[in-house]
Amino acid sequence: MSWELVIGLEVHVQLRTAEKLFCSDSTAFGAEPNSQVCPVCLGLPGALPVLNGEAVDLAIIAALGLACQVHEVSIFARKSYFYPDLPKGYQITQFSEPLATEGMVSVRSDGETRPIRIRRIHLEEDAGKSIHDRVPDGTAVDLNRTGTPLIEIVTEPDLRTPAQARTFLQELKRTLEYLDVSDCNMEEGSLRVDANVSLRADGSDAYGVKTEVKNLNSFSAVERSVVAEAKRQAGILDAGGEIVQETLLWDERDGTLRSMRSKEESHDYRYFPDPDLPPLRFDAERIRRLEAELPELPAQRRTRLMEEHDLDGRDVDVLIASRSLADYFEALVTVVGDAKAAANWVKGPLLKEANRLQLPVDDLGILPRDFGDLIGLVEDGTVSGSMGRKVLGQMIDSGKTAREIIEKEGLSQVQDSGELNAWVDAVMEENSEEVERYRSGETRLMGYFVGQTMQKSRGRADPKAISALLRGRLE
Repeated sequence: MSWELVIGLEVHVQLRTAEKLFCSDSTAFGAEPNSQVCPVCLGLPGALPVLNGEAVDLAIIAALGLACQVHEVSIFARKSYFYPDLPKGYQITQFSEPLATEGMVSVRSDGETRPIRIRRIHLEEDAGKSIHDRVPDGTAVDLNRTGTPLIEIVTEPDLRTPAQARTFLQELKRTLEYLDVSDCNMEEGSLRVDANVSLRADGSDAYGVKTEVKNLNSFSAVERSVVAEAKRQAGILDAGGEIVQETLLWDERDGTLRSMRSKEESHDYRYFPDPDLPPLRFDAERIRRLEAELPELPAQRRTRLMEEHDLDGRDVDVLIASRSLADYFEALVTVVGDAKAAANWVKGPLLKEANRLQLPVDDLGILPRDFGDLIGLVEDGTVSGSMGRKVLGQMIDSGKTAREIIEKEGLSQVQDSGELNAWVDAVMEENSEEVERYRSGETRLMGYFVGQTMQKSRGRADPKAISALLRGRLE
């Protein structure tokens, strides 16, 4: 039988606040275990929660940026379960009346744009962390994360391929970063994903039994785990078996899934309104104010940059990968005056340097005005393009300007016909066999001769002048 894959995602996003959701403990990453706790997040008798207003605003901004309907009243609830890293024995979250519902994220996949509906966004506190590799033959518990403010974003089961799931997550992460509600750092746990996976017969409207896949530490892990789970379920169904509703753990090391526990239903958590927290209320004016302050979102920026600068959509996708990169590009355009030249330098040499140093572009230490000066020196022929790329690396490593480096190392492009002729003569003399082959019709060797001449000049020759000289000599 042919099966259709059905995927829904649950995404937990840590909000960018200095304090926890219901107390003033720090949310900073990397502190000593159990050093950022207090009676409130430890659930000690008599300690009462006080809601962090900044977290509420960030949650509203995220919901508005994802086209959700934000409700003027939402209810905090207690979700009861018993894990060592949950000191109160319950988690404060939202259930029947969440902060926001009915949102949407559009993703471009397989040549088409597909709307992925967001069922709900709700506020909740994080649990602590169980650590299995710190104590021999035991498990340690670090409660520093307990009470950290999160939003949970729950999609409808609208995704149909593992690649779509990955693309959706990339677009969601980019949008949240543009909104500046979270740093979305998966390595530090600021963004975590669970995938709900099921199969149904092609053409059927009824959903199959779903499993939940956890321990997904990257978007590639999401994609690969869904592939593995879909294959596992198809094997069971093809053999006449039944899928058991359960939670599975993905093992990144060997690419396998193992059962963690049977999957709970909502009634297993015994949700009820938290008696220590009144309903969360805010008026329509607060929502309108936050909506008016929303930044330009990735899809809007993509359209504007394509229209304003006549750029290719694939190039723009690279340039808007992060808000800081897009900001840098637009600042560079104001210096250079040529958007296509700026785009080529950013998506090529600049991002290559960023990858080399494993740093975001705005941490490379090269200001748009200094980068623009280098591009201008290439455009006016002071240095060649290849030499300009080398100078860029030296600018980043040394902190010096392009002009300082070029002057100190004598890198200006040579236009003197005497020197150019001498280099061309030497190359033709050293490659007499290739010269004969070129004259016999192998004109593709022109690139070889230009490269050899540029190498002999140590990148200082003008490639256009060299090409003209070589063509005159060879033909």
